[in-house]
Amino acid sequence: MRIRSCVRHAGAGVWISIAGCGPGTAPGDGEGSSTSEVASTGSTAGPSNSAPTPEGTTTEAADGTTAGGDAPGSTGIAESTGPTDSTDTSEEPPLGRIDCRDEPPEGAQVAPPLPLYDGTCPELAPGLNVMQSEGFDREFLLVVPEDFDPTEPLPVIFLWHWLGGSADDFLEDGDVQNAVDQFGFIAVIPESSGELPFRWPFTIIDSELRVEQEFRFFDDMLACVGEQFPVEPNCVSSAGVSAGGLFTTQLAAGRGQHLASFMSLSGGSGGAFVRPWSESAHTMPAMVLWGGEQDFCVAIDFNTVSLELEADLTEDGHFILECIHNCMHTAPPFEVERGATTFAPMWEFAFAHPYWLEPGQSPYLETGVPPQMPEWCGIGMGGSTPREGECGPNQC
Repeated sequence: MRIRSCVRHAGAGVWISIAGCGPGTAPGDGEGSSTSEVASTGSTAGPSNSAPTPEGTTTEAADGTTAGGDAPGSTGIAESTGPTDSTDTSEEPPLGRIDCRDEPPEGAQVAPPLPLYDGTCPELAPGLNVMQSEGFDREFLLVVPEDFDPTEPLPVIFLWHWLGGSADDFLEDGDVQNAVDQFGFIAVIPESSGELPFRWPFTIIDSELRVEQEFRFFDDMLACVGEQFPVEPNCVSSAGVSAGGLFTTQLAAGRGQHLASFMSLSGGSGGAFVRPWSESAHTMPAMVLWGGEQDFCVAIDFNTVSLELEADLTEDGHFILECIHNCMHTAPPFEVERGATTFAPMWEFAFAHPYWLEPGQSPYLETGVPPQMPEWCGIGMGGSTPREGECGPNQC
């Protein structure tokens, strides 16, 4: 079986898996903002509801359908089975110590094969890449660890930028290269096509065809990255900020069969202007983070759409980590120790939630919210204790 890189003792007999043995990063929030956000490392633990470990159980399988269709040439939803080796599952770590790169428990439902590209993938390299998707040239940034081992499969996290930003802004504001180096994953940062007024197709006026084109762009990026770089299919996640957060929610529904988790930062679904949530092929954990009741920008009430998303996720049985920073539409005011980098809690959330978890399951249900998460994050809808204190300027 694969061995985790290291674990951290959190006290009270709890060990927390630390991917890459170091803090990591991600992008700036807020429309048009270039202000870096800072990751949390020392907050107190949140709720500690208990739940059974996954031993001897079978997780939810993808249902064979794709909301929005499969990519050209895609294998679609494959019938996936757990590992066939003779690993003694009694020696598996308790749920609170899992990492998405661990060997899945025997009998667990693992991620299906990655999609296939319809044609010949362009040769990819770190930095800016251009590929044909649905007949159009599309751009994305590829960020890989400087010293990665080409024989060791890595997590992949897609990062969707905000309305006034770009892929380069996400890369810089999020200190993504440092995050990738320290945590050991591949980041894919798509560039919006530029023809949509809100950058990504998440509004009720965007056609189904246009939404499907963006889903297939995701398919194509994942297919070609997986063809040329070592990818762990059980560790594919998506995160977005503001407009990107609104789209990553749509992606989690439309391409959930390939996602282990997703993170919505001042995103959401529903309301008067944003497309509603639709049932996903995979019941996955979600981090839902926003700036509280005053999180409003460009005709969208992010408090309303975040709460509506949470209600739908709860109804469908998804695990939720709710985080409310109460600083309007701005970069979350994470507090960090020396040496920590931006958005480390987001990376840690992704690594702690592999594809093969049972529906609604999370290690946080056994251990409580890890101490490196903000203390204003809590389990489930209404689980957050909204932050109090000074805030920076609204970045809308």
